[in-house]
Amino acid sequence: MNSQPHRPRPDLGFTLVEMVITIVILSVVAVALSLFLKPALETYFTSSSRAALADDADTALRRLLRDVRSAVPNSIRIPSNQCVEMVPTTAGGRVRMGPDTVNDFPPGCSPGTACSAPLSPTQATTAIDLLTPLSSTPAIGDFLVIGNQNANDVYGGVNRAAITGVLPISPSQGKHRLTIASTQFPPGFDSGRFSIVSNAEKAVFYVCSGGSLWRLSNYGFNAGYPASCPSTAGGRKVASGLTSCSFVYDPNPGASPQFGYLWVQLELSRNGESATIAGGAHVVNAP
Repeated sequence: MNSQPHRPRPDLGFTLVEMVITIVILSVVAVALSLFLKPALETYFTSSSRAALADDADTALRRLLRDVRSAVPNSIRIPSNQCVEMVPTTAGGRVRMGPDTVNDFPPGCSPGTACSAPLSPTQATTAIDLLTPLSSTPAIGDFLVIGNQNANDVYGGVNRAAITGVLPISPSQGKHRLTIASTQFPPGFDSGRFSIVSNAEKAVFYVCSGGSLWRLSNYGFNAGYPASCPSTAGGRKVASGLTSCSFVYDPNPGASPQFGYLWVQLELSRNGESATIAGGAHVVNAP
């Protein structure tokens, strides 16, 4: 039996000196990484947080100003610099202001398939022709608003009527015919402008409260001018982290009384970062 010479097995472990050297090297690398990478990472996350904050503020402002631009003329009400009320619309245009003297038969006939349905200046109206095409058909229960010379008119129902039906009409009579709850519209609205207001929203309030911007809708129409900002219970949160908010409305900022101007400033803060955004929108006040 042949015996093989004994060969010592290689030592696969680490000596204490090697471990100490490895730890020192890794520590130096970790310190170097922390010195160079930590500021870069902090800058990245700070920029990302600030960009997200600015985007939230911009989205909130755009949402608010979109409602302002579509609001019924002269419907802006601002009881405090912390809130603003308006009546957004879904469509608008012009109504027929007089009978069709060419196609009505016989002349002076009541609204029907052969007769136009103009706005009556002297009696209650139950049917009216729209001369402007609508992008979407109004729902039953939506509101037709004709003119709005004073802020409280549309809220009090002076010039607002519930839509009860949408009827087909001949091209000579207009684009649409609406039947409405019998309404005597006030005199003086000679421009023939109309607005459609959604029954699902009615008036809308934007309120800064409790560190958030809230949007309240579908609470109805309050005839009296609001004395203060309403409770935000039941409202939808548009933006959070609100640290500053201001609404300023000028119904006549220039030589022309046909336009008002609403200025809005919002400041949002989060994780030690803040973003301030300000902007405004002209409000068409020509009824």
